[in-house]
Amino acid sequence: MAMTDDNTPTVAVFRPDDDRIADAVALLEELGAEPIPDPMLAVEATDATPRSDADYVVFTSKTGAELVSEAGWKSGEETVCAIGPATADALRAEGYAVDLVPEAFTSSGLVAALEDRVDGARVEVARSDHGSPVLLEGLEDAGAYVHETILYRLVRPEGSGESAELAAAGDLDVACFTSSLTVEHFLEAAAERGIRDDALAGLETATVGVIGEPTRETAEDCGIDVDLVASEATFERLARETLEAVRKD
Repeated sequence: MAMTDDNTPTVAVFRPDDDRIADAVALLEELGAEPIPDPMLAVEATDATPRSDADYVVFTSKTGAELVSEAGWKSGEETVCAIGPATADALRAEGYAVDLVPEAFTSSGLVAALEDRVDGARVEVARSDHGSPVLLEGLEDAGAYVHETILYRLVRPEGSGESAELAAAGDLDVACFTSSLTVEHFLEAAAERGIRDDALAGLETATVGVIGEPTRETAEDCGIDVDLVASEATFERLARETLEAVRKD
């Protein structure tokens, strides 16, 4: 591993360029790492809101919570579900009551929490255009009438790819991928710069952490060896556990 002279690991983080990447940078600095902020996701809002006749409305991100508030969505008698605590906190901050948060903060965790409740119910899934099919298919298999509303599209920001340059040069110690799309956009940015193969080679000598199994599958399908899957689908757990793995080597 090619750490800096003072043994401070360089850590690429791909969160959207808002308070999420600022929080990630602050956490990594607190943990004694050198953050390489390289946003791989930008949000394009659709201004859509969840349909009004649903029995359940499911949110899968903090971004979605904020966007439905901006678009003027008013909750009613439906059961509001959040994929995890960060999404739940964002919904509450916007004035919405949250009725359900699954034990496992994943699409499959949401399905497990809802499958015994939604047979014959109308379930609205409000999320990005890159949501996992696991959630929709699982709820449909449980007997729900599922409708998806796209609240925002996720695109790759212009100028992304500093971390790919560092990986290609052998100067990146850690990469923390927080979704399948961050993996795909990292490789797109590398290809755009003509360094895709070199960046992949650089990741072989780095420690690669991912936030969940779907991200691991995407990374491995793209030829990236994954060293660690976070024990909980949060960036904090991903960062802490990946850095612990680096420091054991």
